[in-house]
Amino acid sequence: MSELTLLLIRLAFLAVLWFFVIAAVGVIRTDLFGSRTAPAGPRKGIKPAKPAAKPKNKKGEPRQLVVTGGPLQGTTINLTETPITIGRANDATLVVSDDYASSRHARLFPQDGQWIVEDLGSTNGTYLDRSKVTRPTPVPLGVPIRVGKTVIELRK
Repeated sequence: MSELTLLLIRLAFLAVLWFFVIAAVGVIRTDLFGSRTAPAGPRKGIKPAKPAAKPKNKKGEPRQLVVTGGPLQGTTINLTETPITIGRANDATLVVSDDYASSRHARLFPQDGQWIVEDLGSTNGTYLDRSKVTRPTPVPLGVPIRVGKTVIELRK
């Protein structure tokens, strides 16, 4: 082989190696600090919506989030109109110290009288019953949501 060919092979190998290192650092950064999101503010020309009146809790609507499995088993959170974030970050509503959970792993939020679970780009995924959550999904009462080793349910 000529010296030029060997030089090109070496440079290609270094480029692939650096690509791998940069990708690994990106994954670690996302896991530690969460993904970057645009600030949620009113867009140009769009008026902000008026806050809806707080509906009274109807008979079939969940009132509590209960941890049914994992290190925090027995923990309950009363449900209000505010979203619930789940993850290892200190600012999460439900802070889980689990190697399989991301800093900002999942979010539960009320919408149109039901609660919705959304995976926030976690590494290991969020599961509703036994199905991986790939988009915002309604959560029925008593159906387990798994975030790492922690299992939670919505209850009356």
